[in-house]
Amino acid sequence: MSAQKRIGIVCYATYGGSGVVATELGRELARVGHKVHFISNQMPFRLETGEFYENIYFHEVAGMVYDAMPARSYGLEMASKIVQIVDDEKLDLIHAHYAVPHAISGIIAKQVLRPRNLKIVTTLHGTDITLVGSAPAYYPLTQWAIQNSDAVTAVSTWLRDETYRTFGDSKKVMVIHNSVDTKRFSPRSTCDYRCNFAKPEERIILHLSNFRPVKRVADVIRSFALIRKKVPSKLLLIGDGPEREKTLELARELGVMDATYFLGKQAMIENYFAIADLLLFPSSYESFGVAALEAMSSGVPVVATLGSGLSEVVMDGVTGYLRPVGDIEALAAASIDILSDSKLHESMGTDGRKRATCCFESTRILKLYEDLYDDVLAEREPREPDPCVAHLCATESKTPKNR
Repeated sequence: MSAQKRIGIVCYATYGGSGVVATELGRELARVGHKVHFISNQMPFRLETGEFYENIYFHEVAGMVYDAMPARSYGLEMASKIVQIVDDEKLDLIHAHYAVPHAISGIIAKQVLRPRNLKIVTTLHGTDITLVGSAPAYYPLTQWAIQNSDAVTAVSTWLRDETYRTFGDSKKVMVIHNSVDTKRFSPRSTCDYRCNFAKPEERIILHLSNFRPVKRVADVIRSFALIRKKVPSKLLLIGDGPEREKTLELARELGVMDATYFLGKQAMIENYFAIADLLLFPSSYESFGVAALEAMSSGVPVVATLGSGLSEVVMDGVTGYLRPVGDIEALAAASIDILSDSKLHESMGTDGRKRATCCFESTRILKLYEDLYDDVLAEREPREPDPCVAHLCATESKTPKNR
């Protein structure tokens, strides 16, 4: 373990992937003895369990609106809070999740704190590059944030390449994949809990998201309507967001409302992975796909979409299937293949678990971030992480099960 550090983690507290990744990283850092200070507009979702976490502290950025400044100035408030916490808690570095606005806020705080040499590590999660960062109004600030960070990471090779394509490659971007707690997300028997949702002969299909357009939750409903014609099954939808009402209407329209559970946000999502037979994840794109990784770690096959960061997580034909975006028939057919073949289902679940454990286990990813922090604080060139040998993780000498 590297020397104990005082680390500020700046993130959104939302249900989405970046908040989950930042929170899980912070918990792992605290577990091995680092002092972790979360700085956000509210308590990160995965810390809202009532459980006490040693070495973890939370600092709220209170929103303020002035008559002369009618719009919320979240970025400036965040910068001011970072200055205060760095002074009070003697933080060694700030790890900003999202270039806009968090890295910008961190860099402003760094300039205010001079001559103290506060270090800023920025992790890019996707939307900050693919949408926010490439929008004309935000482009120059996002580029400035990337260039002025002491180190920049991306959660997938796909996202790194998108960053280079959008902003150029003059600033090195390291790839450090997201991680999973393989003890928390593990195969286990939960027969009693499963009976709350499905009969013994029925399969359970799971989908988790923030119900935004990019998640294509309508494709989940349309695919499920086709799957259910061939395989007795129930659908569990976890999460909330702007397209929830449209999804409800579509489920009624297609006649699957009686087999669909809208469960909202859930803190203990490992309980749902434990009873699921399949994760259906048809996003337009994902910078990584945390839910897919958590499913694999739980021994659950995944049916997702081709391209983007998902292809670095799900091995097509081995841990699940990848199909073209928007191809409802192909998504449904792939799901039916897995759900109707017990040997295939078991094999994909086993291989997914092996891949998650080998390539993405939280202690392995934690070490990569600790090494990066050490290099940044010592003002050394960051070391390149050892690549995950994907073809050995779950599938040595194994032919993909494409059909």
